[in-house]
Amino acid sequence: MALKTFNLNEEVYKEFSKHCKEQGISMSKKVENFIKEEIARLRIKNDVLEMKERKEGKNDSHPMGKYC
Repeated sequence: MALKTFNLNEEVYKEFSKHCKEQGISMSKKVENFIKEEIARLRIKNDVLEMKERKEGKNDSHPMGKYC
């Protein structure tokens, strides 16, 4: 595990903290799950864009093309 520090709006933090306590959910685990879902969403989006670019013949010559 890595310990990270985030700056949050105080009201957002309080409301989220209250929600997590009411639901018996760890705030850390909830944030981690959100990040995992976001990464999965971004990977799907990138895969779709890469397939589209391959179909159009773009970025085939550059080994890091999908990142540029």
